[in-house]
Amino acid sequence: MEDTRAPWVAWRRRGLAALYFAAGVAHIALPAPFLKITPEWVPFPDLVILATGLCELAGATALLTARFRRPAGIALAAYAVCVYPANIKHAMDALSAPDPSLLAWAYHVCRLALQPLLVWWALLAGGVGEQCERKSP
Repeated sequence: MEDTRAPWVAWRRRGLAALYFAAGVAHIALPAPFLKITPEWVPFPDLVILATGLCELAGATALLTARFRRPAGIALAAYAVCVYPANIKHAMDALSAPDPSLLAWAYHVCRLALQPLLVWWALLAGGVGEQCERKSP
């Protein structure tokens, strides 16, 4: 029986790799916006932003290789969990400003709500759980 999921599997992997590649380039080329949303308790924020950009580039590249796909998916899922505090801080800063716009509310509510989907997407793109799918009837 032919696997009809193949195009979707390749798309989710390439799509996530493109997203993380763009984010990695942005972290390295334009760190200022990321520094603004970095929580105060993060040590050496300049180096952390550079490191996150490098991790995003490495994860995006590894996701496209068969050998490193699974560890990349797991690492990118963990990464999405680790940067969630910065997303929360970004939302709190923006929404606690005097008279935040409806657009700001919509953006931040959606961004925070969609973060778990980014974790799930990374795991799917990395092929985590495929063994379970294959064994089920």
